[in-house]
Amino acid sequence: MNEAVIHLHPAGPLLALVGNPNCGKTALFNRLTGSRQKVANYAGVTVERKEGRVQTPQGKSLRLLDLPGTYSLYPRSPDERVTCDVLAGRAIGEKRPDLVVCVLDATNLRRNLRLVLAVQRMGLPCVVALNMADLAAKRGLHIDTEKMSRALGVPVVRTVATKGEGLDALRALLGQREDWPAVPAQGEPSTDPQDQARVNALLHELGLDQQTPELPSDQLDRFVLHPVLGPALLAVLLFFLFQAVFSWAEPPKDLIEAAIAWLGTEVGSLMPEGWLRSLVVDGLIAGVGGVLVFLPQILILFFFILVLEESGYLPRAAFLLDRIMGSVGLSGRSFIPLLSSFACAIPGIMATRSIANPRDRLVTILIAPMMTCSARLPVYALLIGAFVPQRQLWGGIQLQGLVLFALYLAGIAGAMAVAWVLKRFTSGQQTRPLMMELPSYHWPHPRNIAIGLWQRAVIFLRRVGGIILVLTLLLWLLASFPGPPEGATGPAIQYSFAGMLGRGLAVIFEPIGFNWQISLALVPGLAAREIAISALGTVYALAATGEDTAQALAPLIAQSWGLPTAFSLLAWFVFAPQCVATLAAVRRETGGMKIPLIMVGYLFGLAYLASYITFHVSRWILG
Repeated sequence: MNEAVIHLHPAGPLLALVGNPNCGKTALFNRLTGSRQKVANYAGVTVERKEGRVQTPQGKSLRLLDLPGTYSLYPRSPDERVTCDVLAGRAIGEKRPDLVVCVLDATNLRRNLRLVLAVQRMGLPCVVALNMADLAAKRGLHIDTEKMSRALGVPVVRTVATKGEGLDALRALLGQREDWPAVPAQGEPSTDPQDQARVNALLHELGLDQQTPELPSDQLDRFVLHPVLGPALLAVLLFFLFQAVFSWAEPPKDLIEAAIAWLGTEVGSLMPEGWLRSLVVDGLIAGVGGVLVFLPQILILFFFILVLEESGYLPRAAFLLDRIMGSVGLSGRSFIPLLSSFACAIPGIMATRSIANPRDRLVTILIAPMMTCSARLPVYALLIGAFVPQRQLWGGIQLQGLVLFALYLAGIAGAMAVAWVLKRFTSGQQTRPLMMELPSYHWPHPRNIAIGLWQRAVIFLRRVGGIILVLTLLLWLLASFPGPPEGATGPAIQYSFAGMLGRGLAVIFEPIGFNWQISLALVPGLAAREIAISALGTVYALAATGEDTAQALAPLIAQSWGLPTAFSLLAWFVFAPQCVATLAAVRRETGGMKIPLIMVGYLFGLAYLASYITFHVSRWILG
């Protein structure tokens, strides 16, 4: 995430979107701002800050903030505190908003209206975007926006953010500053015992105080949240996900591999022998290309995560896992940060700010890196593809997908074991009931899925073209110089700085089955997991001779390593210490180096122990 820079903002109105979680606020923000967005962090905190520009029919360009979702202006977590500070004018480097757009879920006005009343008490001009109005109409809730506007004393605009309905009217209202209603401050915004009575009166006036009928989501939840069928469904969904990561990714992965091999051959044939050809073919193409081939598998993983998130299923999964997580001293609220860590540990660690209990938040931070992030997926895919045959088991189940599923389960089991140990030594014996909102089910919007996949692809390609490219070139330099002495018979890399470093590290890692090439690849892998693949590609390309240089990495390691070594390396990456960026995120979240150092120490110990056991047990079983 980018750090915020404190600066003076340009003159002009500042608008802020405020709303409860799951009210469609961010979807409305995306529709209003389009591509005119930038993301940073608020000064001094790690809460994400989204800002964009709204173009009004009057030709004005207005700044718009998407504030973190909150149920009230009485903050209970860091993200809710940011919303309160911005509205009160206490945020560092940010002026107080000139207008607040309260986004309401039209299907749940009884809860959403309380936030409007709290904003009005702050004396801020306010307009209401009555969002999800189409869903309310399907449920038989017909809301008179003019009557609602008179009752609240503020303009009310009916919107459907996912379809773009009502946005023109909202933009026109935002561009007419003279129509923004000014409300005098009425005291403390956080709580007022009369709020619920006033909300009930408003609902009665609007004819919305009657009991709503049972919804299709309620009927579906009888199956999805069933104590037996619900967990079984969750297990099937996760199992299908990991099967798809391998089976669906094979065709595009084969195309990328063929393109990289063709590119290496063509470029190599056009360049004369020498260090420049080695740099381009063995360094850039072999190293970076070895990581690029795993982009399809990463996108398939994110496709499923985005679909589950968009459909409203993820909070149900948290509810289903609450009892299991409670047995190790956590609540189901830790599930969302841990699930986010399957994509990347950094947003997962940042998502722990929604956990109010400090002890639960710290434990979740400590175990989040054990979730198998997408950067580990290229390592798993390489080793599974090299050592596990493409074999179909019963019912068309892929053996490779089954092994990948087992690796993800190993990370989850390890994280739960660590949480259980921490429960024994910390004040985690008390029961903390889970209270969270379950949004209605709805079909995932293709546009949102496409945007999420595009953003993930851009992030991955930037890493390939940034830190992975730089470290691959650095490794090539270390592996190419000072060069072999007179009369040397082995590959030049054996006499290079990288070869010397690898042989030194091999003394430490030899008991767990790692050769000097693997030991060397682990060093740049500290910066980013994927670089381990790039490093292995570069090392083996430089160590190969003749036609072997053009071979893919998987066949090379299949010939060079034994099965116990492959299993040991897989066990290492299940528990291995995280990349430097993750440790920096932990330091920012915890305010010091103590927790990151504890994390590095216990993860390194677990990884070494797991690899040692795996290597020696595998050797004993295989004879």
